[in-house]
Formats: sequence, C-alpha cells, structure tokens
Amino acid sequence: MTATTPTSCPGVLVVDNHPVYRDGLARALKARTDLRLLAEAADGREALELIGELRPEVAAVDMRMPGLDGLGVLAAVGRECPETRVLILSAYLDGDIAYRALAEGASGFISKDSSREAICDAIAAVAAGGIALCPDVEVDLASEIRKRTRAERSPLSERELEVLRGVADGGSAAEIGNELHLSPTTVKSHLRNLYAKLEVGDRAAAVAEAMRRGLLD
Repeated sequence: MTATTPTSCPGVLVVDNHPVYRDGLARALKARTDLRLLAEAADGREALELIGELRPEVAAVDMRMPGLDGLGVLAAVGRECPETRVLILSAYLDGDIAYRALAEGASGFISKDSSREAICDAIAAVAAGGIALCPDVEVDLASEIRKRTRAERSPLSERELEVLRGVADGGSAAEIGNELHLSPTTVKSHLRNLYAKLEVGDRAAAVAEAMRRGLLD
C-alpha cells in the first residue's frame, strides 16, 4: 500500500488485528507529510512477512494479537530485520510489560488510547532514532525499574522484604503475621533469616541497614 508522501520519508507498517483501529491509524499516517505508510497487517505473522519484504523504518505493532503477539514480533524483528524499529501499541499500560518490551529492543511503548496525532508523533520520534513513551506509563515503568533494581541487589526474598516493611512500620510479629496471613512463628523465622542476611542483630539495625542499601521504598 503506497502513499503520496515523498519516498525519502520513513516507511511505516501498521500491525493491529482490529480493522477499525488499524484503518484509523492508517488514515492518520496518510495525512502526514513526514511519514510514509507502506502497508497494514492484521496479525503478527503477516507483519513478519511484510517486514521481510518491505523493510520499513518503523513497525507500529499491537501488543495483544492472536497467535504471534507484539513481543513475539519484536523478538523476530530483532533477529531477522534489526534495522526496523518497533513501537509497541498497548491497550493495557503495565510497567512490567513496558519494561519487558524495552528490554527486548522496542523503541517505544504507547497507549492505544492516545490520540492519532500523538501516536504518529511517537512513530516519527522512533523513526528519527528516539524512544517514545506515553506519559501514563512512565511512572509505572520507573517503579518497575526501581523494583527490579532492588531485587537484583537485595539478599532478601520478597517475603522477607514484606516482613521487613512491617517491622519498619512498627508492627509486632503478630500484627505483621495478620497482615501477611502468616503465623507469628513464621514471621519470627523470617526475621531471623533476614537478620542473618543483613548481618544485624535486631529490628532497628535491620531497618537501618536495609535503608542504607536502598532496599526499602
């Protein structure tokens, strides 16, 4: 599907299995003078065939599709056509999914509820070599990065961290257990384990050491 924009403009492939949404985005791209719509695909496998044939600068890909989803397309593009940059479109804004998409090579992650103009601007930014993120996902993504960073550097299990947060809030073993649906004995066992891992001897020292290491929010 060729467009009337100059051939020097970045070529774009739109991938979405919802015809109405796909048509709306295609119309918005055709109205742009800085982007060139190359083709549309209804699913991930069709998208890979078109990417291999047309080599678009940008593929705007729906996250959730039957068969091969957005992350599957992203992985295949990374292997087979790395010069094509992938912008993930998602109806569900989730920090974990956004993190995974960017970590696996996506050049952007934007809400499908964004205006057509905003999505086209994101495509243009990606085509120019930038990273495009919608504001709604930036906070969740930052939180996900912090959570993963803590997990990577933390010697404590997630349950031990939950117990430690209860300690930091001043809770007793019984109160923490009630909150986490654990017996007081189990809470005390977790406390002994986290004391050993942090090389401390009491609650106050455990909280202080955890804060020093950046393990508590």
